[in-house]
Amino acid sequence: MAQNSLARARSVQRPTRQEMLQRAPTVQHFWEQNKDLFQDAWKEWDGRDDQRPILDRSLYDPKLRDAVEQAWKDPGKEIAVKELWKEVFPNVYEAQFFDPDRLSALRDYFANVADADIPLRPPYGISLNRGGAMLDSRSEGYIAAPSFQAFYRDLMNVYMRPISRLLFPDIIGYDTQTFGFSTQWQADADTSLRAHTDASSVTLNLNLNLPGEDFSGSGVRFFDPKTRQVAELSFAPGTALIHHGSVPHESMPITKGERSNIVLWLYGDRSQVPRVGGAQDAIPAKERWTVPPTLNDGFAPF
Repeated sequence: MAQNSLARARSVQRPTRQEMLQRAPTVQHFWEQNKDLFQDAWKEWDGRDDQRPILDRSLYDPKLRDAVEQAWKDPGKEIAVKELWKEVFPNVYEAQFFDPDRLSALRDYFANVADADIPLRPPYGISLNRGGAMLDSRSEGYIAAPSFQAFYRDLMNVYMRPISRLLFPDIIGYDTQTFGFSTQWQADADTSLRAHTDASSVTLNLNLNLPGEDFSGSGVRFFDPKTRQVAELSFAPGTALIHHGSVPHESMPITKGERSNIVLWLYGDRSQVPRVGGAQDAIPAKERWTVPPTLNDGFAPF
């Protein structure tokens, strides 16, 4: 009897984690050869369980959700969105992004994704990450479940892009492309990520730890090249840090427990990013609350 796509995807022989992290040529061939199979498998998986957590806008912090909704209807009201973000380091802002009481739905969904047993590509550069996955359809081995992709596109188009434009006007025109991955820092596996900058115009780092799910260490340390100021920031469940990708930062060692998060990027066509120190010209508010034409397919903010 012929196997369905999900069964075939689960039984395919996979590259070793070491081969994936070393980006062996055979790994690239593996993802290209099985791309259609894995997409079909995720579609099949997505339609099999009506008890799976639903990912929708109820996951967002109510204050943020209401402010964003009003800004999409009337860009002149965007100040209510900006007031929710606090500058905690030069050009680094923090806000409550997800509702802590609803975070378990997103975490449960990711647990279901892991249990699906469909091959996923781990984020490169994180040597032993056992809970990470690629989120964007431009990436190999991404979470291709239609329900997740609908949530992901909504997150990027309705929330991240206009908020990024509001806080960092210089990224407009350098924010047409998206990239995202999830990670899970574990004291006995991944412990840190050395100082680096991102190949992004803007980076959004979302803490997915549940209330009471404590860990030690694993703060994010930021560096200001101009002032040589250094600060290590820790953020609460459901909160987010947002910054230019050019801001140097590193993840400090985790010493106890686990930390789960999502990292999202925006950048321009052909991987372009704004020039460091470039001018931030004033633009009409309505231009911030739009989506690039190439991303308008099926788009309806509110």
